Amino acid sequence: MDRLNFAPPLSIDELKRMAARIRADIIRMTHAAGEGHPGGSLSATDIITALYFRVMRVDPTRPDWPDRDRFILSKGHACPAWYSALAERGYFGLEHLTTLRCCGSLLQGHPDMCKTPGVDMSAGSLGHGLSAGLGMALAARIQGQNYRVWVLIGDGESQEGSIWEAAMAAAAFRVDNLTAITDRNRIQNDDFIDNILPMGELAAKWRAFGWHVLEIDGHDMAQVVDALEASRRVEGQPTMIIAETVKGKGVSFMENNPLWHGRAPNDVEAEQALAEIAAAAGWEGNHVRR
Repeated sequence: MDRLNFAPPLSIDELKRMAARIRADIIRMTHAAGEGHPGGSLSATDIITALYFRVMRVDPTRPDWPDRDRFILSKGHACPAWYSALAERGYFGLEHLTTLRCCGSLLQGHPDMCKTPGVDMSAGSLGHGLSAGLGMALAARIQGQNYRVWVLIGDGESQEGSIWEAAMAAAAFRVDNLTAITDRNRIQNDDFIDNILPMGELAAKWRAFGWHVLEIDGHDMAQVVDALEASRRVEGQPTMIIAETVKGKGVSFMENNPLWHGRAPNDVEAEQALAEIAAAAGWEGNHVRR
C-alpha cells in the first residue's frame, strides 16, 4: 500500500524530538486558555506521538479516507496532546493551538468530531471510548475493510463499568483489529487512584477478560513503538497495552502531582515548564520549536 497513506516512519530519536515539541505545545495551549488538563496530556504524549508519526495509517490531506486507521481518545480531557499531534501532522494549522477552549475554535475542551479535522469520535463523559472503538473495529470486519482501531483510555477511567462491558464483548467476538492502551499514570481528578478506588493488577484483569496484554514503560519510545507494532500481529484477540506513565511527564513540578490534573500554568509556571522541556530536548531556547 502507498506509504503516503501511513504516518511518517520517524526514527526513535525523531519521535522523541516530536514528543518534546508536543509537550511544549501542551504548555502553551493550556497557558493561553487559562484552563485545561496538562497532567494527563503530558503522560499520554509519547503514546500519541508514536501512533501518529510512526504506527498509524492515516492521511492528513484526507481525514475521511475510508481505509484510515481510527484513533479514539477515551480520556478526552487529555486532548491538548492529541490536538498538538494533529496540528504537527498537518491536519490543521499550528496557529489554531492557542485557540484551545475559545468560542468558535476548532479545538474544544473535549474532542468534537463535528469540529476538529482528524477526530473520529467525540469524548467527554468517561468510559465510552472503548465501546465506540469496538463498534468501529466490528464495522471494519463487516464491511471487509482492513483498518485498525486504537483506543487510549485512562486508569482512573477504568473504574467505569462500561470499560469492562466492552472488554468482555471484544474478547468474545475475537476482535483482533482493536488495540487499547491504558495510560497508567495512577492519578485521577482529585487524588491518587489508590486513595479513591484502587484498580489492582490491571494486567491480570485484562488477561482474565481474554485480551492479549503487553506491559511497557510508556515513556520509553522504543518500547512504545515495539508494543504498538506488535499488536498488529496478534490474531484472534484484542490487545491491551498497559503503559506505565508519569502524570505531568517532562515538567518537574507537575510530575506525579494530582494538582496538575486540571489546572493551567500561570506565566511563571509556563516559562519554567517550557525551559525544562527545552533543556531536556537540547533546544537553545525555551521557544525553539524545531
